Amino acid sequence: MKKELIEALFAQFEQARYDHKDVECWSARELQPILGYLRWENFFKVIEKAKIACENSGVAISDHFRDVTKTIDVPKGGKRNLQDMVLTRYACYLIAQNGDAQKDPIAFAQTYFAVQTRKQEIIEKRLLDIERINAREKLSTSEKILSSILYERGVDEKGFANIRSKGDQALFGGFNTRDMKKRLMVPDNRPLADFLPTLTIKAKDFATELTSHNVVEKDLEGEPDITDEHVDNNSAVRKILLERGVKPETLPPAEDVDKVKKRIKKEDKHALNEGTRKEE
Repeated sequence: MKKELIEALFAQFEQARYDHKDVECWSARELQPILGYLRWENFFKVIEKAKIACENSGVAISDHFRDVTKTIDVPKGGKRNLQDMVLTRYACYLIAQNGDAQKDPIAFAQTYFAVQTRKQEIIEKRLLDIERINAREKLSTSEKILSSILYERGVDEKGFANIRSKGDQALFGGFNTRDMKKRLMVPDNRPLADFLPTLTIKAKDFATELTSHNVVEKDLEGEPDITDEHVDNNSAVRKILLERGVKPETLPPAEDVDKVKKRIKKEDKHALNEGTRKEE
């Protein structure tokens, strides 16, 4: 997510925020467009899912979702009553969790309402952590798909490991998987990708997806031909990185992705615990 978008969304959520009896609140009607919902009916469905999640967590819905009616002006000097809802931070958190995370405003909201601090830099850091976790999980999925394809074409688990290491060697300028683990001081029993920065994880994922596609399209069989294909794809990805001034083997290691997951999970749990505190 671009910094400009983060700044814009942060400002919108902050401007929409108000205090009600010393409790942070947001208007559902004001959140609707910020979260990217054009129609109230569609947003209301998400709110209903959030209410169910609230009830399932043992928290009273009425403590966090308060129905209100607004009077708005209509043409020719008329007035009309409009359904609205006062939402606590916890209610907004549940709404974000039940929204479409593919939408940038929803992804941002999941972090904004999960952290208790209202500092943009902390929110930015968490979004970057989540992006890295998602990239790592995506790479795992891509590697499982490739492994399945290769198994059907005569490559066993050991052969897949050899192919992956040769691919790493092409991507990292001559350093294979074992070499890179030594350079980055990765424990022997842990995957290299768990300590790579997001950019490198995505580079590996792209090369892996290319290999999966081309193995099928070219109907490749056996370890030698598939190894050549995977090396070519990683070399092509490395070329792109070098053209943009990035040497993947020189990038510093990132924090253990397992630790990042635990921290995110702890923050989410804290948000849930905050929600169980009944509004006074």
